[in-house]
Amino acid sequence: MILEYRKSTPNDIEEICNIVHNAVIVMEHHNIFQWDDLYPTKEDFKEDIDKGQLYVGLVNGQIAVLYTLNQECDQEYENGMWKYREEPFYIVHRLCVNPTFQNRGIAKSTLLHIEMQLRAIGIHVIRLDVFHNNPFAIRLYISLGYSEAGRANWRKGKFLLMEKHF
Repeated sequence: MILEYRKSTPNDIEEICNIVHNAVIVMEHHNIFQWDDLYPTKEDFKEDIDKGQLYVGLVNGQIAVLYTLNQECDQEYENGMWKYREEPFYIVHRLCVNPTFQNRGIAKSTLLHIEMQLRAIGIHVIRLDVFHNNPFAIRLYISLGYSEAGRANWRKGKFLLMEKHF
């Protein structure tokens, strides 16, 4: 399966919102109550697009995955026990695989693509947070070499702060 990545545009917003809505249904089916009507919202994605930070991966013209990549983080990130505190880093937010394309290695391919994307601009550290009750995502990140750097508590519960040097 060939994924073609590009920055998202305002024309993508309805498809993105439908993908996230369907992903929430799938997550809730697996008792993962990480996202809801309050987060992430259409406005979050519009803002990401306006800032040029939202990317999509397409398979045959259909959005298979989306993610936001930037250097913005919640204050809870300051509590992280980051190993690479002195190095510049980017953070992955709102990584979401279209349920139509789940269980095909899309998330793994996308995370490896993000590493290449960052390496091209001289960045070698990536951070993210993952809901403590999302075993699928945790297993994926650990398999790709991410390590836990702390915990954060947000509205939906505990999240693991994770970091990778590549």
